[in-house]
Amino acid sequence: MTSAFTASPRASFAVTSTGSVASSTSLNMVFGKKKTAAQKAEEEAKAAMYWEGEWVCKDCGYIYNRGECAGMYFEEQGPGFRCPQCSGPRRRYAKKVGDRVGTTLDGGDAPILIFSFGGVIATIVFGVWAVNNL
Repeated sequence: MTSAFTASPRASFAVTSTGSVASSTSLNMVFGKKKTAAQKAEEEAKAAMYWEGEWVCKDCGYIYNRGECAGMYFEEQGPGFRCPQCSGPRRRYAKKVGDRVGTTLDGGDAPILIFSFGGVIATIVFGVWAVNNL
């Protein structure tokens, strides 16, 4: 008696959920081929060029994950990259060292605060000048 589920020692086939038979060569297309030593060395050399720690979005605290972002290192992302969680721009990410988060790529909040206070002072000075001269 022959059964559809008995395996033949000569052939390596698998039955898929649709009932079709998949050979071991088609499974290689799904899982990929093993990397050669040269490919592994190239990948390690590429990884050594980039920051090993974590990149953190200063706006929402999202930690950049290569797996969620097309397998690209953070430094490879273009200027149009946005935080997947809060849509913050790429420049709002900072390097995380231990439990401390460094300065963002745009220089942090200091430039914003300096220009804001400068604008307030300029507005007050203009208001005083306008009252005295008009």
